[in-house]
Amino acid sequence: MHGITSSGKTEVYTKLIQEVLDEGKQVLFLLPEIALTTQIIVRLQYYFGEQISVFHSKYSINERVEVWNNVLNNKPKARIILGARSSVFLPFSNLGLIVVDEEHETSYKQFEPSPRYNARDAAIVLAKIHKAKILLGSATPSLETYYNAQQNKYGFVELNRRHGNVQLPKIELINVKEKHRKKEMKGHFSDRLLALIQEALDLKEQVILFQNRRGYSPVVECKTCGVSPECPNCDVTLTFHKFKHELRCHYCSYQRAMPNSCGACGSNTLDTKGFGTEQIELELKEIFPDFKIGRMDLDTTRGKHGYQKIIGAFEAKEIDVLVGTQMLSKGLDFENVSLVGILNADTMLNFPDFRAHERGYDMMVQVSGRAGRSKKQGNVAIQTYNPFHQILQQVSTTNYTEMYKEQLQERYQYKYPPYYRLIKITLKHRDYNKVDSGVNWLFKALYSSFGEHVLGPTAPAVARIRNQYIKNIIIKIPPKQGLVHTKSQITKIRNTFEAVADFRPIRFIIDVDAY
Repeated sequence: MHGITSSGKTEVYTKLIQEVLDEGKQVLFLLPEIALTTQIIVRLQYYFGEQISVFHSKYSINERVEVWNNVLNNKPKARIILGARSSVFLPFSNLGLIVVDEEHETSYKQFEPSPRYNARDAAIVLAKIHKAKILLGSATPSLETYYNAQQNKYGFVELNRRHGNVQLPKIELINVKEKHRKKEMKGHFSDRLLALIQEALDLKEQVILFQNRRGYSPVVECKTCGVSPECPNCDVTLTFHKFKHELRCHYCSYQRAMPNSCGACGSNTLDTKGFGTEQIELELKEIFPDFKIGRMDLDTTRGKHGYQKIIGAFEAKEIDVLVGTQMLSKGLDFENVSLVGILNADTMLNFPDFRAHERGYDMMVQVSGRAGRSKKQGNVAIQTYNPFHQILQQVSTTNYTEMYKEQLQERYQYKYPPYYRLIKITLKHRDYNKVDSGVNWLFKALYSSFGEHVLGPTAPAVARIRNQYIKNIIIKIPPKQGLVHTKSQITKIRNTFEAVADFRPIRFIIDVDAY
């Protein structure tokens, strides 16, 4: 079901769920983020009362065991399961319907630890086992799903209008390059964005600002010698968190106090580069001292009820401006938000990943969809250095089909999904030379089986995490190649690899449909 933001998808889900419950069957409602469950629980409880159980990782083991047993015995308390990706593994006995909301979301994919699976794809298999119906819903479907619908593998339904015929928001692109040149920037805000924020606040409306980086600033640099403090366990610079005045690694959680002087040359001219949600929040407090500014990211939603507190305060209009990372972008529904600001659209698009453009589009359209949901038309302001970028143009007209066709063309040309499938093999070990010789041996073995469909070996952007060096090899599977044969070949090569005494300690990870 391809329904634009605020077209009433949840309403459709509830009617379908009711039909399945009347037959006495169970329903699984999958959501990508824990943040979303808090709002949807309230909505569904309004309809279904006590028949709902929630299952995700912020609950204690005991609470999860209880849900598990209720599902197993088909208790009336667990007729509807609302959960994140792990709830696919609950022991359903009489499943009638699975709803996968926001099916394009990358959070459905589990990378570490194993089992490495995509909950959306697993749900399709689960529905087949139980002969149940499955509904994938999204305002920005992933290319693979949309492609399957176009190939008549899935049925296809479209909702083109917002509920109550509210218009889609007005999207405006602001050229930051131009604004810098004319000296019209105040901190990280253009004069136009500030004017829009002021206007919304004067009308007693709320504002959401989106920046997909947490912390205060991602890089701290010495002005004298240019050295940045790095994490001792990973190959990344440390992120500065101002509130606790510390440097922190977002990969292994290493932290240390912010130094007063440079560790390399001893000079005390340390400068911060880039900006995260924390810095935006502090800047806003200076510019709009009379209004309440809130922030929602991993650092502010640590506890079990972290999300509920912030979302509740925002719904109760105790917060005027909410700054946040991608958790804000999904399916949340606030009726008083009239303006959404995206502070830096370019970071999402300039990412070394073949899905970067698709994800950038998804995220921006989803964030935009939070504006003007009840009565009047909302506004969206996107700050960018390159307003003529094709994706930004497609976002400003909310033109999904154009984006889909263009991206599909590229995927076909460069042999990526949905046409080819990808398998990623990762080797990890503390000793760089060991990983290096292991990966070279492996590449040769794979190349003799699969030829030019083997790419690599490469080191990822962050080549060392928790003192483990990492190397990747990617295998592309063409459309006509048999999967069973491919699997047995890879298993054979893996067994030979692990029979070599030198390579045995290396961690060997296979991730199918890795991206």
